[in-house]
Amino acid sequence: MRIIYYLYQLCIALPLFIVLTILTSIVTIIGCMTGNGNFWGYWPGKIWSMVTLALFLIPVKVYGRENLQKGQSYVFVANHQGAIDIYLIYGHLFRNFKWMLKAGLRKIPFVGLACKKAGFIFIDHTSPSNIKASMVEAEKTLRDGMSLVVFPEGRRTFTGKVGPFKRGAFMIADELQLPVVPITINGSYDILPRQRGMVNFLRRHQLTMTIHEPIMPEGKGNDNINATMQRAREEIIKSLK
Repeated sequence: MRIIYYLYQLCIALPLFIVLTILTSIVTIIGCMTGNGNFWGYWPGKIWSMVTLALFLIPVKVYGRENLQKGQSYVFVANHQGAIDIYLIYGHLFRNFKWMLKAGLRKIPFVGLACKKAGFIFIDHTSPSNIKASMVEAEKTLRDGMSLVVFPEGRRTFTGKVGPFKRGAFMIADELQLPVVPITINGSYDILPRQRGMVNFLRRHQLTMTIHEPIMPEGKGNDNINATMQRAREEIIKSLK
């Protein structure tokens, strides 16, 4: 069965995925240029992500959507097990949000420009001033119920375990006094672990996303940042299989 699944990926799923990715990027770019970037920066990508997971026959389960309030802005922080995480969150979180991404992703053909037009926040770590500018841009985005999704580890895990968190997302939440929502992703590492070679076939595996209760700010400053970051990491690890 595994060989059949690999052949299906190579001959059917992958070609369709490439076409869908290009079309989604073009629709996002043109839509955002004509106006209403919050709509065109979200819905084409959401549909693309849901179709991608269905195309590769990946089963998905989501828990905890009832923990979120309509119209509330959140800073979502998730563990980063693999590339599939993006499709899971984008397609199944069911919240309009902006991604906080590495600056290097701008270079991806079609996708990079689409992300820029959609208003995603690129973090440039080349200098403190660039980091500060990215943070200011993120703070401007989080208005009128718009949320932010961040992988605070900064990169995909090599082992499946949760790595140390960076402070950026928690500093933004602290500055704007927004609740932080931890998200635990399970199964992505089993589908496509980072340490594989150049030829990467997906392995079919159950993909789950657990949306934890929001962590409300308690005060403002370093104590709140550190406490929220520690609690969010503990909540994510608690549900990690």
